[in-house]
Amino acid sequence: MTRFTSLLPILAALAISAPGAADAMAGDKEVARMTSFGGACPRCELSGRKLSGARFMGANFSGAALVGSDLRDARFHGSNFSRADLSRADLSDAQMFGADFSSANLSHAQLGSAQLSGVVFTAANLTRADLSDVEATGAVFDRAQMTGVVLRDANLSGATMIKADARGASFRDSRLTGSVLSGGRFDGADFRDAQLNGAVLSGATFAGADFRDAELMQAVIAGADLSRARGLDQGQLDRACADSRTRLPLGLVAKGCSGRVFVRRVVVAAPPLPPPPPVPRRLVAAEER
Repeated sequence: MTRFTSLLPILAALAISAPGAADAMAGDKEVARMTSFGGACPRCELSGRKLSGARFMGANFSGAALVGSDLRDARFHGSNFSRADLSRADLSDAQMFGADFSSANLSHAQLGSAQLSGVVFTAANLTRADLSDVEATGAVFDRAQMTGVVLRDANLSGATMIKADARGASFRDSRLTGSVLSGGRFDGADFRDAQLNGAVLSGATFAGADFRDAELMQAVIAGADLSRARGLDQGQLDRACADSRTRLPLGLVAKGCSGRVFVRRVVVAAPPLPPPPPVPRRLVAAEER
């Protein structure tokens, strides 16, 4: 199928919603604002297009290329963008409701102030993407590549980042209330002034992560490796829920929510006992008959 044929569903939608927009798309890459997209156009080539204000209503753009496209203030309602390439795209102020970006490439994309509540980013590539000030309650980032992602001032309440790789990410001033970070890698991440109340950090690693002034009320840190985290103090840990597997910096004590205290101990093996002395042997003469 040629590229022109694969674009027929979009061209039809453009012709209905905005006269002359189809010609603009085929020529100078200019697409009229408020254009509506529907139907299916998997693996479409839309890189570099100016699609600000466009509406994607129940559309299937799986595997589509939108590299560097202008999607500011766009609407993504119930649309499928799984495996799509949106690297370096500008999605600032976009609204995404029920959208699926599973395994999509959003590296270096701009999503500042976007509405991402309930959006699925499972196994997506968000490397060094800017998600500052996003509303992402209940969003799914499980197994996502999030190294260097910026999530400052974001609302991530109830979001899941199970087994996500968020090394070097910035969560400063973000709300992570009730979020699930289990099994993830957050080495070098910035959690300064973040709200982690009721969050689940079990099994995650935080080497070099900064927790200065972070809130950890009822946060579950059972099995978390915080041994090389920075900025933690005893007051924060007194409000968290730990267990015997929790690893903390030296000098800090973990407590369970039941009040049980878990003290970090260094166990030194006792030296082996010396072997018992040999039993003296006696020679007994046989009695003569």
